[in-house]
Formats: sequence, C-alpha cells, structure tokens
Amino acid sequence: MVFSSIPFLYYFLPAVLAVYFLTPWRGKNAVLLIASLIFYGWGEPKLLGLMAATIVLFYACGLAIGAAKSARGKKCWLAVSIVLSLSALGIFKYADFFIGSFNAVTGLSVPFLKLALPVGISFYTFQSLSYTVDVYRGQVPPQKSLIRFGAYVALFPQLIAGPIVRYVDVARELEQRSHSWPEAALGLRRFLVGLGKKVLLADQFALLASIFRESGEPSVLFYWMYAAAFTLNIYFDFSGYSDMAIGLGRILGFRFLENFDYPYLAKSVTEFWRRWHMSLGSWFRDYVYIPLGGNRVSRGRWVFNIVTVWMLTGLWHGAAWNFVVWGLLFAALLLLEKGIPGLEKLPSALRRCYVLLAVCLSFVIFNADSLSQAGADLAGMFGLTGLPLVNRETWYYLGSYSVLFVLGVVGCTPAVKAAGERLMKTKAGPVLELFWMTALLMVCTAYLVDGSFSPFLYFRF
Repeated sequence: MVFSSIPFLYYFLPAVLAVYFLTPWRGKNAVLLIASLIFYGWGEPKLLGLMAATIVLFYACGLAIGAAKSARGKKCWLAVSIVLSLSALGIFKYADFFIGSFNAVTGLSVPFLKLALPVGISFYTFQSLSYTVDVYRGQVPPQKSLIRFGAYVALFPQLIAGPIVRYVDVARELEQRSHSWPEAALGLRRFLVGLGKKVLLADQFALLASIFRESGEPSVLFYWMYAAAFTLNIYFDFSGYSDMAIGLGRILGFRFLENFDYPYLAKSVTEFWRRWHMSLGSWFRDYVYIPLGGNRVSRGRWVFNIVTVWMLTGLWHGAAWNFVVWGLLFAALLLLEKGIPGLEKLPSALRRCYVLLAVCLSFVIFNADSLSQAGADLAGMFGLTGLPLVNRETWYYLGSYSVLFVLGVVGCTPAVKAAGERLMKTKAGPVLELFWMTALLMVCTAYLVDGSFSPFLYFRF
C-alpha cells in the first residue's frame, strides 16, 4: 500500500485515525504498531515475518547492550546488531548483485537467489541500526517496551519512503506526545501538499520519462527533456513522500525532522547534499563518516573516507553498478570542490548552473538500467550518436509539457510556500485554505481514480 492510492486515502487512513484517537493513551502505540503491520503486509503478507524478526532481534540487542556490564560485552552485542542488519541487506538486496559481478569476473555460473526485495528494507534497517548504536553510545536508554519499539520500527508514515527517523529523535514522543486540532490541521495541510507533489507533478514527469524510453524517434533535445523530467520527477517524488510522512507524523503527535530544503537552489554540490535527503546524509555522516575519522585524519585517509561513504550511499540506493558510479561521481565532485580554492567567489548564478548540470547528469546515470544505457543516454544528450538536434515528436512533447515544466521549476523554489504564507495572513486565509485543500484532494483523487501513471520509486530501495 502506498500513500497515493485510493485504499490508503479513503479506507485505511480514516479507519486508523478514528481508532487511534478513540483509543486511550496507553493503547495508542499498540494501535500504531498493528496499523503499521497491516500497512506493510497489505500487498505481501509474507514480508511480515521479516519485519517481526527485525523488531524482536533489535529490541533484544538493545536490551542486551544496556544490560552488559563491560565495554566488551556492549561491543559484542552492538556487533551482533550490525551483523544482523548487514546480513539482511546483503541477502535480500545485494546477494544477486554480488553473484552477478562474481560470475562476470570469473566466468562461472553461480545460481542467483532471486529473492524478492522487501519494500523499505533499507529505511527500517538503518533506523533499527541507529537505535542500537545510540544505545551503545549512551545517547538513549534501551526501550523496555516491545510495543513501543515495534511502533518505532514499523511506524507506517515513514516506513517505506522515509525520512529515516532515528530513535533518539522520537524516543520522548513514544513515551508521551500531545495531540491537538491545530497540529492535526498543520499535518493534514503538509500531507496534502506532498500528495499534490506526488500525483500532480512527480507522476506526470515520470510519464514523460516513460514516453521518452518508448520513443522510436529520440533527438538531442528530447534526451535533455528526459533528463530534466527525471530530475524534477525524483525531487517531487522524494520530497512529496517526505511531506506526506511528516504531515502524518504531525497528526499522530510526532515531529519528524525535515528531509528536503530546496536542494536545486544549492550553489555547490556540498550544499546540495546538505539540502537533499537530509536524513540519509546525516545518517552516513554520524554512523559512517565520523566513526571513520571524518576530516580529522591525513589527507589520504580523508579521501578514502569520502570515497567509502559515497560508494555506500550509491549502493544504499540500489544494487547495481550505475548506483555505485553515481555515488562515486558525487565523491569526485565533493573532492574537486574542496581542492579548488576560490570556488565560492564565482557568481551565484554560475555556481547554481554548475550544480544543476552536475545533478541532472548524475540522475541520468542513476535512472539507467545499466552502465551501458547510462553511457548511451549521456552520449545522446551531447549529440555523440548522430541524432538530430530536434524533430517533430520532440516539438510536440515540448509543447505539451511546457506548462508542467514551468510549474515544476517554480515548485522547486520557496515561492509557492511564501505566497501561501502571505495568503494565510489575510482575513480570508482560513477559508481559502479550506478551499484549496479540498480542491487539491479532489483533483488528486480524480487522477488516482482515472488510473493515472503512478510509479513507485522506492521499490528499488
């Protein structure tokens, strides 16, 4: 089940909220746990066994770390949790990737496991691992309630699409949280904004990218339209789901941290990654980069740390070599920025154009099915394959999607949010807000009922 679906919007969510708010405080976490397990197992009930095992094993590891009398004992149980988490990811997500790479190098034919990838496994595995690490570091006490811990791991608002919520950030709210109509209204508004981003913008850009892939008459300009469409698609998809998760969390009394901060306005790749998928960037910083020594090491070791973190970041997104290359590309760009003095003195417009170009090209690699396809796409963008600059089909789709591109570009800036905040300060603000929220829900519903193209990016994560 996904947020942008009729069953979720009109059956699951209303039923869960009704039961949740009618339930006394002592039972609210149990309601969330049960609802989250139903949400996760809706399409694949067999995945519930893996989720239950994750909850129980990490819960036990947290208690064991807290109960251990010696530093050695704590390290031992932390190592167990790390091995468990990496083993689950290795088996379900990366086994066939490594087998395929091994076969390609050796010429052997080791059979593939062909296991289905559990949806959201990268998200909830990282969350569970951050819990045991934080308990080991003494930042939080171990959670003694299995229901509370289970609710944290399986919490449906951010279970399959992020943001990555650390236990330390919601520990207090699992114990006690407040609810109010104003908070619920803010959460609902945020959820609907995210729904609009997903259904009205992300899905339409995804459709254009799909049309490009099926086109028999591509051109250089059509390649660039595809690259721009996917760059906007992935932003509105990721940030839209994050908005929906943050909004749902607000309704339920949780304050999830922000995950996107207008990344396409960044003036450097370094700044871009401070604004893009911030929960993932901070996770790798705190649990990989800093433990490796961060930048307080020799220059050679610092380069190694950067390369390691970004190779792992690429692999986190998918088990394929194009994701590894994508991560290493950002490692190279970050190292390049650190090595070029005076880069920050260049005009802001030039720096923003450089970042947008780098990000756009990187997402072409990211979205390719293979390295060979990535190479062909990049060659097509730069006119190295003998394609015409433009053709009739390209003009048709450029005209058809021009308004959408304008809306997408404007939506990547704070302009819409600022206009909404100014409108809310007027006397008619509350009435207008109710009107546009209702209209937005109705339009999104119409698209969903119509069966509009709505791919789910997170299946690969």
